Amino acid sequence: MLGALFALYGALLLATPPAARAETPLDLEAGGRVTDTVGALGRRRSQVEAALARLAAQRVQLYVTYVRDFSGRAGHDWADATADRNGLGPHDVLLAIATYPRQFAVSAAQDSGFRAEQLAQVASVAIAPALKEHDWAGAAIGAADGYRSVLSGQPVRTPVIVPGRSDPGGSGLLPGDRRFWIPAACGTLLILAGLYLRGRRARRRPRPALPPPDPPLVATTTPPGLARMVQPLTPLPELDAEAARGLVGTDDAVRTSAEELPFALAQLGEDAVRPFAEAVAYARQELAGAFRLRQRLDDAPVRDDDFRRHALDEICSRCTSANRRLDAEAAAFDRLRGLTAHATLVLDRAEAVARSLAPRIDTARAALDAVAGRCTPAALAPAEGYPAEARDRLAFAEAALAEAHAALDGGEPERAAVSVRAAEGALSQARTLATAALRHAYELGGAARRMASALVDAEAAAAVSDGPGARLLAAARREAACERIDPRAVLRRIDEAAAALDEACPGTDGERAARARARAGRAVLAARGEVAGARDFVATHRGAVGSRARTRLAEAERHLSLARPPDGSLPPSAAADAERAEALARAARRLAERDVDAYGVPPEPESPSRALGGALLGGIVLAGLLPATFGGGATRGRLAARGE
Repeated sequence: MLGALFALYGALLLATPPAARAETPLDLEAGGRVTDTVGALGRRRSQVEAALARLAAQRVQLYVTYVRDFSGRAGHDWADATADRNGLGPHDVLLAIATYPRQFAVSAAQDSGFRAEQLAQVASVAIAPALKEHDWAGAAIGAADGYRSVLSGQPVRTPVIVPGRSDPGGSGLLPGDRRFWIPAACGTLLILAGLYLRGRRARRRPRPALPPPDPPLVATTTPPGLARMVQPLTPLPELDAEAARGLVGTDDAVRTSAEELPFALAQLGEDAVRPFAEAVAYARQELAGAFRLRQRLDDAPVRDDDFRRHALDEICSRCTSANRRLDAEAAAFDRLRGLTAHATLVLDRAEAVARSLAPRIDTARAALDAVAGRCTPAALAPAEGYPAEARDRLAFAEAALAEAHAALDGGEPERAAVSVRAAEGALSQARTLATAALRHAYELGGAARRMASALVDAEAAAAVSDGPGARLLAAARREAACERIDPRAVLRRIDEAAAALDEACPGTDGERAARARARAGRAVLAARGEVAGARDFVATHRGAVGSRARTRLAEAERHLSLARPPDGSLPPSAAADAERAEALARAARRLAERDVDAYGVPPEPESPSRALGGALLGGIVLAGLLPATFGGGATRGRLAARGE
């Protein structure tokens, strides 16, 4: 009798299994197109797989996932994140179905071959009606047949609907439903009564000697489906390293793609290049979001492993999304530029750029020398080596252009295209380095000129106040009177002293507000120079720079945009945002320089090995000496391999 009661209540409990929860994003089942974590398909799995196989014959792979819900995310975000995590290609489509809310989402690449209206038609005609009747298998079959109809130019039809269970991922009973709590309460009372009676009987009987314990049982088989439902998660240290690699690789891809756009613009015009510029802008936006998440994790390390895992997954997802967008445009970009077909024309343009760079590098060197007599070595240090590095990049470009000429003379336009593209990358960085050196020299001169007005403001504040600010101002005056100074550092200290003096003075007036606004304007200029300097250093040394420096730089650029919006206004928080941007940019530069020091560069100036080392350091050529080109992680090293 007691055994029957336990069996009855066990059946009640087994009838309400816990809901399967979806990973964010989900790892698809290896070796198949269907991932059913809730048992929605049952015996109809073979029908779904047959429909997917029919679609695959037309070179389109449809992957279907069944989960209980989308873990609190929007359906399309969940589907896109899952597609990105599993590396689905342009001819892969993902149909994600959440059984509990009866929601679905479709993730398809922009170059999948399906137009937006075609995807919407299949969704409304072939998928939604089946889900309305809980026909989970019918929704997948309808999607597969609907996409086949679209590809063959035939109308999309609603599948034959076979209603199924309303909630295959859960019990269908809620704790507030009497169908749930009445059996549960009765079962609990029965178990308590049984345990009480059994305890009384046990106390009346003599206790026999216990037999020796049996060896532990080891399960040798796993019930079908459980291995898929309980997938091991990537350890957090590995996921963290994966996110760091994704940030570095995506940042390299975005920078390389952006650097090639001006060459394409000069060759083809603005209208032709616009779609590729939009792809770069989209990838840059996704990357900025990923860097923002990384910075949040660095600013406030959390002990919540679930939160950290979610953030790292989101970083990986955004990086994958950015790379996919660039990869999707790579083939069209190659066709448009036609480096092989137009190798002679592109070579002539590159040689013209190379000829114009040599005097620009000399001008940059002369500008730095002109301010060297008034500035300390520390003030010149950020750009002191740029002219020499620019000459190294130019030497590499000239060698690549000579190789391109030889290839064209030998009737090898494919090899010429590879050399020309490598030369373009080197020329772009040579121009960046020369411009950075010129800008640094101009910034030092500008800071020296602004010191005079800053001192006037500080003296006005000192006339009505006293205290620590006065001592700071006196120290700044003494430093400014030295023969050789760092104008930017002295200007910063003068403004800090003036701010302390104004803060110590009670009340507000127009003069104080004007002085504060002038200081904010100077702070924005200083931050702009620091951010630009860090950006140029990372861009031209990205072959060695890791994710930490890039993350700080991205955050510095974000704060700079807050300090000086596109409309040119000066918001109330401009000074604070500018100071934060400047501090982050200096941190990014220090971290990047540390990475470069660990990487190492051949020390001999103007030697072939140094020129090649500079090209590797700048990320101009990749492993195997393939030139980096427009595209994401899967395509940016394609040029030599494809002979294009």
